[in-house]
Amino acid sequence: MSRYRLEPTLAQETILARHCAHARYVWNLAIEQYSWWWPGRDHAPGYCVQAAQLTEARAAFGWLADGSQVVQQQALRDFTQAMASYFAGAHGKPTWRKAGHNEGFRNVAVKPAHVRRLSRNVGQVWIPKAGWVRFRWSRTVPAARSYRVTFDRAGRWHIAFAAIPHPISGPGTGQVVGIDRGVAVSAALSTGELLPRARTGQGRDRAAQGPRSRPAQGLG
Repeated sequence: MSRYRLEPTLAQETILARHCAHARYVWNLAIEQYSWWWPGRDHAPGYCVQAAQLTEARAAFGWLADGSQVVQQQALRDFTQAMASYFAGAHGKPTWRKAGHNEGFRNVAVKPAHVRRLSRNVGQVWIPKAGWVRFRWSRTVPAARSYRVTFDRAGRWHIAFAAIPHPISGPGTGQVVGIDRGVAVSAALSTGELLPRARTGQGRDRAAQGPRSRPAQGLG
């Protein structure tokens, strides 16, 4: 995850703030639906049902239809993934999102043409409804397929590109050697090598000194 400082215009800030509000609204609606469920009741609606409900809500409310459907549907997908992680024991239970706290939204299926460099320190990213938004090209931007836009309490916008890191090969040659433990031979490897049984330091010392002589016993 690589984060960069986003520099939207005043008009773009209004659109980004609207995306954050819509994502928070959809997320909290999903939280409310799950809060009414307990053992013995019907299952809470899944993503497909919630996506159909979102389509109906966008047709009924113009302020919701003015937003990005991509951003709103992604909020439902993120909630579904959060609930799956919660039931798997990997994360805690999803909680309510409050205005002014952890403001942000996510966009997936980002194409290489959606990110371009303008100069040495300036780049642009395509955001739904907002168009091309500039950001500081402080380091190399990875070939990401998704990004998350956030707004902190200091009034700053950021964008974080998510990319799968390159695999790191482990040590070794990749060959497998079998080991057979024994009594006479400490270990016999599948390569044919025999490892003798290790002798303790005390035994080696005694072997070097030879047999001990008994002390002479006095007469009478």
